[in-house]
Amino acid sequence: MFSRGAATRALRQCSCIRQVRPAGIRTATRRHASTASVPVPASVAAKAHPWAGVTTQIDNVAPRFEVDASQIEIIDSPTAFYETLKAKIRGAKRRIYLSTLYIGKTEKEFVDTLRHALEKNPTLQVSILTDYLRGTREDPDPSCASLLAPLVRDFGDRVKVCMFHTPNLSGWKKKRMPKRINEGWGLQHMKLYGFDDEIMLSGANLSDDYFTNRLDRYHLFKSKELTDFYADLHEAVTEISYDLVPSDERPGGFELQSSMHRGLPDPVWHPQRFKRHAKQLLEPLIHKRARQKMFPVEFAENKTFVYPLAQFDILLGQPRNMGVPMLGYEVATYTSTEKPALTKLLTALAEDERLRNARWTFTAGYFNIDPEICEQLLEATPRSNALIAGDGVEKPCTVITASPWANGFYGSSGISGMLPAAYTLLSRRFLKQVTKAGKDDMIQLKEWRKGTVGEPDGFTYHAKGIWITLPAQTNDQAQVEEEAGPSVTLVGSSNYTKRSYGLDLEVGALVVTGDEALKRKLKAEVAWLEKDATVTTQDDLRKVERRVGARVRAALWLVERLGGAL
Repeated sequence: MFSRGAATRALRQCSCIRQVRPAGIRTATRRHASTASVPVPASVAAKAHPWAGVTTQIDNVAPRFEVDASQIEIIDSPTAFYETLKAKIRGAKRRIYLSTLYIGKTEKEFVDTLRHALEKNPTLQVSILTDYLRGTREDPDPSCASLLAPLVRDFGDRVKVCMFHTPNLSGWKKKRMPKRINEGWGLQHMKLYGFDDEIMLSGANLSDDYFTNRLDRYHLFKSKELTDFYADLHEAVTEISYDLVPSDERPGGFELQSSMHRGLPDPVWHPQRFKRHAKQLLEPLIHKRARQKMFPVEFAENKTFVYPLAQFDILLGQPRNMGVPMLGYEVATYTSTEKPALTKLLTALAEDERLRNARWTFTAGYFNIDPEICEQLLEATPRSNALIAGDGVEKPCTVITASPWANGFYGSSGISGMLPAAYTLLSRRFLKQVTKAGKDDMIQLKEWRKGTVGEPDGFTYHAKGIWITLPAQTNDQAQVEEEAGPSVTLVGSSNYTKRSYGLDLEVGALVVTGDEALKRKLKAEVAWLEKDATVTTQDDLRKVERRVGARVRAALWLVERLGGAL
């Protein structure tokens, strides 16, 4: 079984120093404001790759892995995702680890695939991590937990199933908040699917809709070093989670055993002690490695860097910036790594002359961008649409989100049925921000729809991420060359919302590549996501069928006031 002490092998957290510029230079307040790179001669800067300065900065935030670009596979459909999962499970020899929000309560075929792999290979170890609240939502009726309990019963210590409970839901909230609503206070939202020396990053959970008609993203990395990193992270979270134990005495056939039986604090009964322990365990794992400082590697055209990113603010707390005015510097101590890395990336797009005309595409199925990230996206637009848009039909920067008829909550009963309208309200607010910032000619919003949820051939949209394409570059022969596709992407579980950054456990990866073949793959990925997306304007959102009622507005306000988030 995976060692519970895996996390202790990591190095301790490091801090980075960055220069503080005069406040007047900035147009927006940034919690993780990045450093302007140290000035270098123009001749030297021109020879460096446009992403070299950005990767140097991100080296100060997150661990870096150099991966062969040919060993990154992009899967393009829910059915291909499911078939790949089953094939990897059948072929696993040593280990399978799965971190997900939940496994669908009716996923008997998927669980049988795990069972057959365990029967076929007596040395195979399986570790599964889900969320406590989502995994037991239906209990005592059939649930994720009741589905998995027989695996633990039948295979003993070869199978470990754990469920993470947020420390944010305790006291009166734990007692009074009804099921499903209580999930608004934080979840285990990571999606890690590891098989021997391969790791798949996605935003998809493990249930029938994600295997058939809910569109997401799926990146498979064939790298032992990278897979080991995520395995340690997975194992560390299982260590602070509840253990699922089979029980013939309970209606659901299971009970959840607190980490207190291992001498660790419980998230419900001792939330503050729990957070302190989690911080000691997780923080060293997710930060940069000492070797990155000792052996720096400059990004170049023939390289592909993968930076694993994690957002655990609910456990680690907010980053701290301690100014040293006399020296003109501040010491920035990062806790989570996704938001600081994304902030550095977007700030570079806004400020670096060689990146200033880069194009970006951003997507989130549940559209509620974190306010700071939203401001940075608005700033990170090209200087001139004429330089980018060509025929003027497509704007250089695109946001893709689910239409109400492709939202997973469409048609739901109760409060969750209000969510599609709530996201419409948030889309309207975003377009107003675009107009206020004077970016109407730069940024377009597209809504994705393929049929209607609940109807034959209807799909839902769950993809999330960002892609960045460099502006055309001048080669050694003074010829202008267009980019083959995006050279940067962020993939993983995060929806880039206040909830993702403040309440849930999220994990993903920032990929920076100079490889032409991988750029073309990323370009194709964006194309098949955009195929069913259409431009949506403020006028479209003012139509009668898109009006948002007072009940929705009041419910959104109430959730935010009580400390929850969409």
